[in-house]
Amino acid sequence: MTPARGIWASTPLRLSLAMAALFALVSLLSLAATYVIVRDNTQEALRSTLQQEMASFRALPNTAAVITFVRSQSRTASPEDRILSYVLPGGLHVGNAALVSKGEGYAIVSFDDEATEVEGEYFALSAAVHGGQMMIALSAEPLEDIQEAFLAVFLFSLIPTTLIVIGAGVLLARRSVRRLDRIDATLDRLTTGDYAARVAPMGGRADDLSRIGDRIDTMATAQEQQISALKQVSADIAHDLKTPIQRVSVLLSQLRQKTSLSTDASELVDRAHAETDGIVKTFQALLQIAQIEGGAPRKRFDEVDVAALARTFYEVYEPTADDSGHHLGCEVPATPVLVRGDKSLLGQVFANLIENALRHAPPGAEISISVTQLGRRVRLEVSDTGPGIPEDERENVLRRLYRLERSRTTLGSGLGLSLVAAIVKFHEGVLRLEDNAPGLRVSITLAAAGRTGGSAPRETSPAVPPRDA
Repeated sequence: MTPARGIWASTPLRLSLAMAALFALVSLLSLAATYVIVRDNTQEALRSTLQQEMASFRALPNTAAVITFVRSQSRTASPEDRILSYVLPGGLHVGNAALVSKGEGYAIVSFDDEATEVEGEYFALSAAVHGGQMMIALSAEPLEDIQEAFLAVFLFSLIPTTLIVIGAGVLLARRSVRRLDRIDATLDRLTTGDYAARVAPMGGRADDLSRIGDRIDTMATAQEQQISALKQVSADIAHDLKTPIQRVSVLLSQLRQKTSLSTDASELVDRAHAETDGIVKTFQALLQIAQIEGGAPRKRFDEVDVAALARTFYEVYEPTADDSGHHLGCEVPATPVLVRGDKSLLGQVFANLIENALRHAPPGAEISISVTQLGRRVRLEVSDTGPGIPEDERENVLRRLYRLERSRTTLGSGLGLSLVAAIVKFHEGVLRLEDNAPGLRVSITLAAAGRTGGSAPRETSPAVPPRDA
């Protein structure tokens, strides 16, 4: 996940948009239903008016009365609003307009001086009245007015209201997304071994997300206490057993000096002595990891020239590499490359990585040490052309005592890379295990001394975070 979780993919925003869409749909359906009802009522009112007027003409006593009444009404009735037309069999036509044939249809022509054609839609009613044909028509403009009014409501009320609801939903969703991002970031840190990560109290009113954050903090506190207790037990066991095992090693050395031992007994003593040395080194590494995680060596931090440190360890291990048939190379700047840290621990990083490459890469493999200044960052790399580490195992090998299946027949405790990871984390650096095509490349990025104020370099590319077993 993305920091910064994309707000458009967030559940709160999707719910807000869904509610806005539901509101718009319901409002639109309600508006449409209201429009249909008002339109139908208006049409019914126009038809009723036509029928009433026609009934009033029929109620007149004779044709002359109808003609007189029609002429009287026509003087005040505009053809655009109301049309009166009374046609007698002899051809007499009274009213304010007439229906005339026009191509395939009909047109309404007014009886004014210019005899203009009347445009528009009408509701009309025609019937025989006292021997003549009476036609009354009312303009359908009220229906058009109703349609324009509802369209104005839709454009200037419903749409702005929907947009306001969506905008308010986005603002509320952003607040929820920020809370979810805090929870997500805390969970990411907890899953990568940072047991001190906490959501912390969230501002504003308490809600479900606040309660979830409090539960996560409670769980993280309990987990941190358990891990701390487990580490302490491991360190105590390592510390308590280290001295007795060292005594056993001393006793085996004394036994080896006995001249009365047979050849087979001497070989068994040598093997036992080697095994006890391995156990002592394992306990020493566990104790050192515990000490580093406790922050004890931080008081020894100083400016360290990692370029000179790399050259020193190249010179130390070059004879060993020649004896084992490996080709060891070193590429570092001639000028100092300074980082702030513990020189002894950073030296152990080089030693562990070089020994790891010598142990697992076959004879003839290339092993390279490099130091690069990258502005405010410094990159240390140790690479080889050996078998490498499968991508799905690169996180596991940083756990304590974890060993690949093919490495179980070689010497080692499975703590070398764990110790490197602990030292890099202690120096607030970034450790990455990469494919060297072929082989393994271990890349470490640290803050350059005096340039970033001791802040840790942060990279956007995926990195293998130091983890505890």
